[in-house]
Amino acid sequence: MKAYRVVLIALSTCFALTTMSCKEENKVIKQVEVPFKKEGDLTLFKKGTDSIIKVLDIELALTQTERDLGLMYRNELKDNQGMLFVFPDSQPRSFYMRNTHISLDIIYLDHNRAIVSIQREAKPMDESSLPSESAAQYVLEINGGLSKKWNLEAGDKIEFSAL
Repeated sequence: MKAYRVVLIALSTCFALTTMSCKEENKVIKQVEVPFKKEGDLTLFKKGTDSIIKVLDIELALTQTERDLGLMYRNELKDNQGMLFVFPDSQPRSFYMRNTHISLDIIYLDHNRAIVSIQREAKPMDESSLPSESAAQYVLEINGGLSKKWNLEAGDKIEFSAL
């Protein structure tokens, strides 16, 4: 599923390193773009209702390696796309924007899939800690500014399914 992405990055790095000469100090290594791959659907609901806020195509980050990589090295994410991080338990979470080229809204959700807090418009490439306000088992990343545009707030819920 996501293994091909990690392998692609690793192979690109290995190829670049093996073709570099120690004498070539100004050699530029071209980074490979990581494409979006739809792995499921996610629906956002207004709290206390069945009213749909938005339906998204999502990539799933299920393993530790996938969660570590996240949306790093991406140059774009469409407004109908996001990445859902699924953790095995609910606890305080903290994300950062290392190697992330696009602004993101980081939405923390509890074990009931309800929003507990949102870090809005996280600054690209910033390594500052962006913590949840309480325990979270799921984290949804979308383009920066969309959570405000869609009027997302604590208590709104998600449902998702994998393809």
